[in-house]
Amino acid sequence: MSEPNCLISVVIPVYNRRTMLPLAVESVLSQTLPAGWELELIIANDGSDDGSESWAEACSLRESRVMVLHLERTGFPGATRNSGVRKARGGLIAFLDSDDIWLPDKLQKQLPLIVDCQGAPRLSHTLERWVRNDQIVSQKNLYNRRDGDIFRDALWKCTIGPSTVIMDRSLFVTLGGFREDLEVAEDYEFWLRVLCHTTVSYIDQPLTEKRMGPWEQLSTKYGQIEGFRIAALRNLVDQGYFTRHRSMDDQRRARTVLTKKIAIYAAGARKRGRSAEAEEWEQAAQMYRN
Repeated sequence: MSEPNCLISVVIPVYNRRTMLPLAVESVLSQTLPAGWELELIIANDGSDDGSESWAEACSLRESRVMVLHLERTGFPGATRNSGVRKARGGLIAFLDSDDIWLPDKLQKQLPLIVDCQGAPRLSHTLERWVRNDQIVSQKNLYNRRDGDIFRDALWKCTIGPSTVIMDRSLFVTLGGFREDLEVAEDYEFWLRVLCHTTVSYIDQPLTEKRMGPWEQLSTKYGQIEGFRIAALRNLVDQGYFTRHRSMDDQRRARTVLTKKIAIYAAGARKRGRSAEAEEWEQAAQMYRN
């Protein structure tokens, strides 16, 4: 195996994805790589009970590049990813959700953007191709097709798909990884912290396929995700994270976005007859306007 600076560590968190995990794993192991690079694959099993763990174990016996972590069930994807990173030996890390797949040349095209240029961004991401029940889903209104400083874009929604990312492991470790107490929107919260510290490179090609279907996904478990994003952004504003790491203009922008998000959420609650909840959100919005 290569030295760590020539090794990329890929983490797949999994919980009960026996039918989909093999495709995800194969999409990693079949990657083409630039000369001198190798990969290791860490399957972080979050207490699966559908055969995912036994399949992963069998895979690791056949394939020396695969390691399996046996974790107690947490239900928190950030905690599972963090556990995988703690076992990683590579100088770069990448993530792939167990119900997504990579196109064969993803790493071949992405790695040069993050390792070959002096002062290169410490994170690279790509366009995703979204597929629901074998049908491609239009993304014409998505706002994530950018490189450079995308902090302000990321305030509104999660502009980076976890399965598209390659990033500097040292940056991940310095920032403490994903929050382990967020069941939903942990990626939104983490990318906001990351984007306070680095620009990003971007490939406007669908090198990752995000698959959606009838299986349970945390992003749809509660019927909405915006409330979790508001809570994550509110926490960062309240603790002064942006005050420490961004300009005054960006700090004001964060508060403005938070206020608008809360106001929209409050209006939705009032429209649905949840008056007490709406009033609480309206008071919160007013607090951030002051």
